[in-house]
Amino acid sequence: MSSKNIKTRDRILDAAWNLLEENQGQGVRMSDIAMKAGVSRQALYLHFSKRSELLIATTRYIDEVKGVDARLELSRSARTGISRIEAYIDAWGHYIPEVYGVAKALLLMKETDEAAAMAWDDRMQALRQGCEAAIVALSKDGELSGEYTVQQATDIFWTMLSVRNWEQFTNDCGWSREMYIEMTKLLAHRIFVVDAASR
Repeated sequence: MSSKNIKTRDRILDAAWNLLEENQGQGVRMSDIAMKAGVSRQALYLHFSKRSELLIATTRYIDEVKGVDARLELSRSARTGISRIEAYIDAWGHYIPEVYGVAKALLLMKETDEAAAMAWDDRMQALRQGCEAAIVALSKDGELSGEYTVQQATDIFWTMLSVRNWEQFTNDCGWSREMYIEMTKLLAHRIFVVDAASR
């Protein structure tokens, strides 16, 4: 792809990102995005043939711009399952506030907008994969509580880290980012880590 095409593609993705944040999901039709990016609808469709493709690409682009892989490096390289879970909670707890505008827009849109639902599901499956990797690491260490299978523990951990739960704790309960991270670590430890006394 030529540098000109890459530049145009990035302008389109930036425009979609801005519209999602500014309008909480309103006004993210292909024509609105093309206008915001300063390109023709034809040019937009040359890069993204479907709206779902554009919204999925936008969420992945945000991850790329925000350096999500570098943020997850501590978790991915952790030597123990416990430290992997804690590092994952750290990374996610600091990341949600930065992408909350787009996340909220997709949450509001996804019930009635198939393209938004596909973009949301794409990112939530990525989150789930990270949760599963951390739980698997804990299980391999022999530290996962016998009360759960790996799948059950993954389901619970994934739900714990949901944007809706973060929103309730921080917006409705008034928790700070630091309190959310520390309390989530504490809960994860109590829920998932086998009780030393029971070994």
